[in-house]
Amino acid sequence: MRILHLDAGREMRGGQWQALRLIEGLAAMGVESTLLARAGSPLFQAEAQRAARNGGWRVQPVGLARAAMLAGRHDLIHAHDARGHTVGAIAAIAGRRPLVVSRRVAFPVAFKVAFNLASRWKYSRANRYLAVSEFVKSVLVAGGVPERKISVVYDGVPVLEQAQGPDVVAPANAGDPRKGAPLAMEAARLAGVTLKFSADLERDLRHAAIFVYITHSEGLGSGALLAMGAGVPVVASRTGGLPEAIRHGENGLLVENDAASIAAAIHLLLNDGDFARRMGEAARRTVLEKFTVDHMVRRTMEVYSQVIDVGQASRPVFPEPSAND
Repeated sequence: MRILHLDAGREMRGGQWQALRLIEGLAAMGVESTLLARAGSPLFQAEAQRAARNGGWRVQPVGLARAAMLAGRHDLIHAHDARGHTVGAIAAIAGRRPLVVSRRVAFPVAFKVAFNLASRWKYSRANRYLAVSEFVKSVLVAGGVPERKISVVYDGVPVLEQAQGPDVVAPANAGDPRKGAPLAMEAARLAGVTLKFSADLERDLRHAAIFVYITHSEGLGSGALLAMGAGVPVVASRTGGLPEAIRHGENGLLVENDAASIAAAIHLLLNDGDFARRMGEAARRTVLEKFTVDHMVRRTMEVYSQVIDVGQASRPVFPEPSAND
């Protein structure tokens, strides 16, 4: 199996980490991948370095002409972000190959907007959508995407070493208006703690006692899953796909987006060590049972196989010429 991956993201965010982990996991299963990513982006640099070391896949700058040229040399195109979706839709036609699109965000799609013909065309071209949660699936369905074209594939995260430390950690997403950094900071002030914003969660979660994940819009929350895998109790917004991973009072705490509620949850975990420990242990079990990289890779492979089989079955088969022809 050969997969052409498209990701035009400028930053290394949740979707880019998932693309990286997926490509690595596919290589371990003998799948050949080519990644087209934005030149100079963190994903391009990280994948180029790993590809050079491992030789399991290739990395090239993303572009419409290159994607169209390479499409026919692969069995399937997988677009990991919005611009990749647009490029992939055109490349899929040029190469006559099926298109799979990852959908990670929770905001509505423009599929039903009659005057937005480009958006309607783009969304209609995908053979399958990989929704990161049941919540995102519901958003796609509400936007007009047929349910039969949507498969839920949860994020997969590495299971880190058990965290041990005093820090109250939050993701460094202050520049994203959909996230809740100002609200998290106000809650930390009310709780009387210092909030450490981290741009490298795998490093900083090792020293975390609590992870605070406040957001106004969320497909699933791979940062929260990463903390859960490290056994860190999570305080997260009760929104989007987060309740699909976090069961309130069992493996984490879900809160409304107001500073007093967030501060009360932080205070509870800091002042009840046994409760916090139980939350962290249950969170780690949840990740091991449902949200590992291996789960994500195998589920994605299942969808690839389904889409490729359907595509092959729908292609015309011409008889071999006989000796008399």
